[in-house]
Amino acid sequence: MGGSNSSRRISVHQALGGGHVADVLLWKKWCGGVVILTSATALWYLFERAGYNFLSFVANVLLLLVIILFFWAKSASLLNRPLPPLPDLEISEELVSVVADELRLWINFALSIARDIAIGRNLKLFLQVAFVLWTVSFIGSFFNFLTLVYIGVLLSLSAPIVYDKYQDHINEKLYVTYRYAQVQYMKLDENVLRKIPLPLNKEKKMQ
Repeated sequence: MGGSNSSRRISVHQALGGGHVADVLLWKKWCGGVVILTSATALWYLFERAGYNFLSFVANVLLLLVIILFFWAKSASLLNRPLPPLPDLEISEELVSVVADELRLWINFALSIARDIAIGRNLKLFLQVAFVLWTVSFIGSFFNFLTLVYIGVLLSLSAPIVYDKYQDHINEKLYVTYRYAQVQYMKLDENVLRKIPLPLNKEKKMQ
């Protein structure tokens, strides 16, 4: 039993990409995790609890950065010291192309879902999308956007390592939950959804 469970285990590190991000999320590089957690907590406290304005914060940070770089460059020219080690401040065409391609894929995916619901009359997909949107709306009624982002950061730094450690137990509970939800959906489909009359496609009539 234990051998079969271990054979079904997946590598969370590889599932997360196996790079630096995976190392941070699994706390293999704990310095990065500490920096992200500390920064997220500080920003959340500033904007949510201390009432600091986001626009004022960004403007003040940029102003401080500009002042430091300006006086650093001036003092470097006077004292024959090296200039600030700034990289090339430009966005490459390759990066723009990669971001645009990724964004295009997500937009096309959302449009395909909308088409399946509106034209294909996919009732199952419609109920799934409606449930997800209702869940997001319900959760959003308890927290504002900034708090939701902060919760997302906390979950991203805790859920992967917890799942990696207790993967067998979590998979077992998830499978039981999935089977229960599947049975309930089959009952709903048999007793309710199949009894809903769907209009015929007008395009088929014209053909």
